[in-house]
Amino acid sequence: MPAHRAAASPLPPSAEGRITRLAAAHVQASCDLKYLLARAGLRLKDLEDARARIGVQNQITFLELASTAVDDPLLGFHLAQTFEARELGLLYYVQASCATLAEALGCMARYISVAHEGLDARCVTRDGLKLRISYVGVPRHADRQQMEALVTILIRIARQLTDYHIHPTRVDLAHPRDATSAEFESFVGSTVDFSAGRDEIAFSAAAINLRIASADPYLNESLVSYWEAALAGRSRRRSSIKAAVENAILPLLPHGKARIGRVAADLGVSSRTLSRRLAAEGLAFAQVLDGMRTELAEGYLKDRSLSIAHIAWLLGFQEASAFTHAYKRWTGKPPTERRRMGLRHRSSPSAC
Repeated sequence: MPAHRAAASPLPPSAEGRITRLAAAHVQASCDLKYLLARAGLRLKDLEDARARIGVQNQITFLELASTAVDDPLLGFHLAQTFEARELGLLYYVQASCATLAEALGCMARYISVAHEGLDARCVTRDGLKLRISYVGVPRHADRQQMEALVTILIRIARQLTDYHIHPTRVDLAHPRDATSAEFESFVGSTVDFSAGRDEIAFSAAAINLRIASADPYLNESLVSYWEAALAGRSRRRSSIKAAVENAILPLLPHGKARIGRVAADLGVSSRTLSRRLAAEGLAFAQVLDGMRTELAEGYLKDRSLSIAHIAWLLGFQEASAFTHAYKRWTGKPPTERRRMGLRHRSSPSAC
């Protein structure tokens, strides 16, 4: 009898890691960099080779840890303002050689998954110019810094390429924010809708045909050929169903609709199929939902501008008392006590 081959484990998505290296350089003067890296599952040698890829989940975790360590809730935004766009290499130059902004954003959307396997994007030119971003193989709810850095870089590149201080008409971001977002919103130049359940940058219809100052059709043809080959040759990775479920749950939570039937429908499978796929990873839907709510709750409780009632709504509870009861079941303490303690249950020496 032939030996049965074990199913291949899902391979975690990786990225080029430029924002991780930028953050490490920023915090190392005032923080214990090795300690922060270790908490994110990284080592110094992972950063020393500029060509070495970084796990996307490791990158998200490190950026959030670094943000807390240096007490900068807008760390991703601030880092992205100092980022030299040309460091993106050929991903920048394929955009810079396009004829219009719509073509440039279309190229970015098509090829970004090669540089960053945890991201997928679509460029839509219906009712304006929109860039819709989604996460693949990693949970969206754990991230603020990486997404805000990405949005900042995309807007900066749009302005640089068109030589025009263009403002999006709207920016939707899936994560919540408090009053500290004012600086970020000032840079964007338009309303940022936080806790939107999706990630999208929208420009007016007039932006579609904005000319790129550095357009070069010959260079663009060569670069598109390169990226098409890279896209075709990219290995197909099996993504964790847990991350896909979490990302489907996120926009449903505040509306109290995060149920297995709805999530399964959004993922294009039956409830039974989804349960079976989760079971293959040793999980159940209720376990994923509770784990996600717990993680989100701890992040929300750090934000003093969010009331307990608002947090309850964000997590899909109709009453604050229901959230309090659930949180006590998850952690052994009521949320008010956790907030007073400053979430010091993860006691550890300071990194800074």
